[in-house]
Amino acid sequence: MKKLLFVCLIIVSIVSISCVRKSADLGPVTDMGVTVRLLTDATGVDDKSFNAAAWRGILEFYGDSWANPRQRGKAYDWITAQDQSMYIPNLRQATDEGYDLIIVNGFTWDESLTVVSNDNPNQKYLIVDVDWVEAGEIMQAAYAEHEGSYLVGVAAALKALEDGIAKPRFGFIGGMAGAVITKFEVGYVQGILSIIPDADIVDYYVGDWGQPALAKAQAMNWYDSGVYAIFSAAGNSGNGTIAQAKEYRMAGRNVWAIGVDSDQFEEGLYNAKDSAVLTSMLKRVENSVIYALNAVKNNTFNSEIVVFDLKAEGVGYSDVNPALSQNIVDRLELIKAQIASGNITVAATLADAMRLPRFPQNLRAIDD
Repeated sequence: MKKLLFVCLIIVSIVSISCVRKSADLGPVTDMGVTVRLLTDATGVDDKSFNAAAWRGILEFYGDSWANPRQRGKAYDWITAQDQSMYIPNLRQATDEGYDLIIVNGFTWDESLTVVSNDNPNQKYLIVDVDWVEAGEIMQAAYAEHEGSYLVGVAAALKALEDGIAKPRFGFIGGMAGAVITKFEVGYVQGILSIIPDADIVDYYVGDWGQPALAKAQAMNWYDSGVYAIFSAAGNSGNGTIAQAKEYRMAGRNVWAIGVDSDQFEEGLYNAKDSAVLTSMLKRVENSVIYALNAVKNNTFNSEIVVFDLKAEGVGYSDVNPALSQNIVDRLELIKAQIASGNITVAATLADAMRLPRFPQNLRAIDD
């Protein structure tokens, strides 16, 4: 009898081990019933901007935090591509590992995602900041960046007037020129011109998302030439603008940086309470990530383009810096409501913006 019992225990153990191995082969497991991997470019989830917002959305969905990502490696994970040659391998790896949803950020992923999704028509993907991919089962999250950027342009112009700046100049630094970044620039410019119709505006494109030194050098040059505020939509490169603004404000210079995607107030702190980041254009990427994850969870995921605009709280601005007076915030809230209701229309393309009175005709933005 004891011998029979021993044999049975061995059989049960073998079956249990086999089941564990089979379960492991199926990929990560979570109580939420949904698994996800975020794929980033070389700037990673610590870019304090675009990728960071997507990572926060994942953490929020699972009830975790940045400091305590309890289910990382089981329910969710992220992996960074050091250059674009790793985009397709990383996409294929995540697909092969069986994640329910794979997320990529930015238009630099569009061609690689098209290739991999065509080979895997049943895999669910979310691409953020793109609305033109025609392949596979892909949800595309687009944003009304021009609307949020209009608000930070208004904020910068109102602050300049409040400070009594004579003939203030404003700058815009982009990462890589393209239709998405153009929406940031033209919205920002329209916001400035709505307050100061004859404002002087300059722009510069780094040509890379990960070169903060180049943005810092340009910011120094502009601040030295009298530019009052610089809005950067350049990924990690934009951190160079913030770094230069911090240095100059520490030295007593009245200049400002404007953050992007996430609230970059803390990145601009140069003492315990003062920040060189006047405001940030908030692109609530976390909302699109949560939207897609809920769609997977509820079996309502579709290959569709979802637009997150000001009315849907997809974009906005940060008002945490005390340097934004209540008068400025009140004005911004009024304008925000007017945009959301359609009473103010913000052009989203360079072609449309250039038809507006006094809009600069020499910007480096492109619509392609």
